[in-house]
Amino acid sequence: MIKFLIRRSALPLFLVLLLAGGCASLGLGVLAPRFSMAGDQPSQLRLLGPSLDRPLGGASVRIYARIENPNPMGITLSALTGRLSLEGVEAADANFPLGMPLAANGSAVVPLDISVSFSSLPRVAELVGQAVLRGSVSYSLDGVATVDAGLLGPTSFGPMKLVSGALSTR
Repeated sequence: MIKFLIRRSALPLFLVLLLAGGCASLGLGVLAPRFSMAGDQPSQLRLLGPSLDRPLGGASVRIYARIENPNPMGITLSALTGRLSLEGVEAADANFPLGMPLAANGSAVVPLDISVSFSSLPRVAELVGQAVLRGSVSYSLDGVATVDAGLLGPTSFGPMKLVSGALSTR
């Protein structure tokens, strides 16, 4: 009778340890989403004239990012925060509250729009001017991705390089 009670009370503990160890060994934790340039849609840089928000003018950057979910379950990409650099010079902060669902092992292409004001970064104005003459400018978007994995809860990944490449100028 005592053996039966010990076995019976140990069973829930054994199951908890088995499941915890099994999940870890199977890699069932949330993996970071993967980011890359969307090959079929080129990223763009457009010059913007002066306005109340941009007294010296500015630029609009549109980056098409492919976001892949490497997880065997669906997740929601809650937010992206980061910093855009042009030709290695920090140009603008980026903050994207997304709420975008990504299917298990799925992917989606998302346009990310970032505004750059020349009044706060005169060096960027010079770089953009040179880029217009060349027809392109290199960029890098580094940041943090936050995902919501349902019962596993929210998780942030980064800082990491989200995307990088060349912007064609217009």
